[in-house]
Amino acid sequence: MNYKHKPYGPYERFFKRPLDVLFGFTVVIGFLWLYLLVAVLVRIKLGSPILFMQERPGREGKVFKLYKFRSMSNAKDKNGNLLPDKDRLTEFGKMLRSTSLDELPEIFNIIKGDMSVIGPRPLAVQYLPYYSEEEMHRHDVRPGLSGLAQVNGRNSICWEEKFKFDIKYVNKVTFLMDVKIFLSTIKTVLKQQDIGVRGVDSLIDFDVYRQKQLEHGGPEK
Repeated sequence: MNYKHKPYGPYERFFKRPLDVLFGFTVVIGFLWLYLLVAVLVRIKLGSPILFMQERPGREGKVFKLYKFRSMSNAKDKNGNLLPDKDRLTEFGKMLRSTSLDELPEIFNIIKGDMSVIGPRPLAVQYLPYYSEEEMHRHDVRPGLSGLAQVNGRNSICWEEKFKFDIKYVNKVTFLMDVKIFLSTIKTVLKQQDIGVRGVDSLIDFDVYRQKQLEHGGPEK
């Protein structure tokens, strides 16, 4: 597949990153009280550690450590094994996810340069071997706190549709588009639209999804 990312424009090269940093510091300073409140509630209701950290691929596939507030308990079975996600996700954890409050710590990823405010969402490292050549181009830009796919169905659309939105964004990064996605994200979060949790709401992880496709003669990587 002959696929090339478009040349980076002036906005991407000179303005997007400074705006990300400005946004990041503004949120941390302006909502420090909210960070402290959520951190205290997580500690009381779910215990420690307060933060959930997981490696995710970023720009050009470089792996970084993503920060989130914990939304699951450490409940285990009689053999000491963690219970399935659906059994560890409490009502408090569901509230954190539905309001996106669990993602507040990702602002520090934005300040560090791992992420951007707007871009394709950073997905699991184990998905990397299963992307097609075109789908891999979602990593041509920094992953985002929100993206085009998140305001066009979020978890209610299939993986291929998500990646089509990601590639569409990668090839048309503009200030106006970022503003539109940002405003649409606020609307989506407030309305709590298209929310679902993989492993909890019958949503299949991408690696499992693509393996099943390949077993039935689906798309090649």
